[in-house]
This record gives sequence, C-alpha cells and structure tokens, in this order.
Amino acid sequence: MANIKELSEKVPERLGPGHRLCAGCGASIAVRQVLMGTEEAVVAVCATGCLEVATTIYPYTAWRIPFMHNAFENAAATISGIETAYRALKKKGKIKKEIKFVAFGGDGGTYDIGLQALSGALERGHNFVYVCYSNEAYMNTGIQRSSATPKGASTTTAPAGKLIPGKVQFRKDLTAIVASHRIPYACQGTISHWNDLVTKAQKAFRVEGPAFINVLTPCHRGWRYPQEETVKIARLAVETGYWPLIEIEEGIWRFTHKPKERKPIGEFLKTQGRFQHLFTEENKHIIAEIQKEIDADWARLEELQEASSKTT
Repeated sequence: MANIKELSEKVPERLGPGHRLCAGCGASIAVRQVLMGTEEAVVAVCATGCLEVATTIYPYTAWRIPFMHNAFENAAATISGIETAYRALKKKGKIKKEIKFVAFGGDGGTYDIGLQALSGALERGHNFVYVCYSNEAYMNTGIQRSSATPKGASTTTAPAGKLIPGKVQFRKDLTAIVASHRIPYACQGTISHWNDLVTKAQKAFRVEGPAFINVLTPCHRGWRYPQEETVKIARLAVETGYWPLIEIEEGIWRFTHKPKERKPIGEFLKTQGRFQHLFTEENKHIIAEIQKEIDADWARLEELQEASSKTT
C-alpha cells in the first residue's frame, strides 16, 4: 500500500495551488492523489470540463507537467496519439527516458461524449492511464444530467417536480463496460480513501497497456452540500455501498475495501440537496428502489469476486 511519508519525500507536486476550482472540489484532490502514483515523468491531457477550465485560465496554468487541452470528446484519442509518437521517437533513439501518459475526463466527457474514443483506445491497447473524475453531471455547463447521474438526483435537465422526481434512470456501470475490453487494469476509487486510490494509481501506471481509474469526486455546487463536507460525503458513498471500491486486475475482480456493515443508502442521500425531494411521502419508494439496486449490484460484485478467486 502507498506510504504517505515516502510519497511526500519522493513524488513531486504535479498540480499546483492557485487554480480556480471551487473550494471543496473533489476533482483537484483526485488529480493530486492519482499523480502520486508514479515518480516517472508524466504527460497529461484533459477533456473540456471543470478541471480543464479552472486550471488553465490563459495565460496561467496550475499544471507542473506537460499538459494538453483537447475537445470534450477526444481525450483518449489525444493521449493515444501522444503515446504513439513517443513510442516512434523512442524507437528511433530520439527519446531515451521513460514517460508515463495520463488522460483526465469528467463523467460527461467519459461516460457520454468521449466513450467512443475511450473504447477505441482501450481496444487498440495504447499504454496510458485514463482517469474519469465523476461528479455525476455536466457541472461546468450548468449541472445537466449525464449517464453517470444516479436515479432520483435533481439536475437542471432532469429537475424534481410535478412531472418527474429527478432523473428516472439508474446510472451507467462504466467500470464494467471498460473491464469488458479485457484491459490489464481497471478500478474504482474515491478521494476519502486516499491510500486505496494512490495504490491503485501506482498499479495503473505500472501495467503495460491501458489502465482505467473511475474516481468519485463529489461536487458541492451540483450535489448541494456545504463545501467542507466533500471528503465526508465521499466516505459515506463507500460506507453505504453507493460507490464500491473494486479493482479488476487481469480479469480478476475483487473488493479493495469492504465496510464491516453497509449503512442504509438514505444516510448518503440525506446529506445532499439534489436528493431532498426523495424524502417526501410520495417519493420515499424511490429510496427503496435505489437501495434494492445497490444491494443487487453488491451481490453481483461479490459473485464476480468469488468466481475470480476460483480461477486463480
């Protein structure tokens, strides 16, 4: 597991202070933790979104590594091209040192708009790490729903009201979709469990071929909670089973952390304004539906872990 003392002494700070992300933003915490996963030189790209907009306000940048901004939909394609150019130059002897490559994209740019570029890059087998920082909506453009938005959440394009009680669909299971590409490494993490996330980043940067990290990054503006509670809410997501901490390594599924006893999902939902309408009498059945889905997903993950253990 990652050691905080060793990290502080060996790994340079790759994302500097002074950026314009909101106080309490989960994305900046996730980026710093992921970039602690390697001591090698790193090249990063970032899809249009909160992270890119707030860290690269011209003529300034918070990135202390080579960085390229790309369009909303093509972060994976961009990093694929850079990684391919690197391999070609290294083969010709024009580059000697080892360089790692990482792409960052929000859930809008990963679950939705950039899925085709991500799938293509994974299928081709490029050697890079893709990090989805999921704040579960298009936060940069006004809190519109994405396919990462959970059932029942109120957004500007799926507002809770007389006609609908927030988003009516369950969120997409992107981690499972990525794992179906049979890449060397895929995982889920969150900022409250830094040791788990940094250790997963270390694994992701070490593997040969594509790796994927899906990081839950709470957003106090879109989720509507006090900005100082970001890490607390991320921890609740894990403790309720809302965001299981898992990894899929060479096809082997396993939990990297399991709460001793999962808390009811209501403990997580009640902390956020986007779910407050669910606690009215006419909408309480939706909380029960969400709990049922979480229980079923947890059981499925346990079955996958058990099946994986029999093959090793």
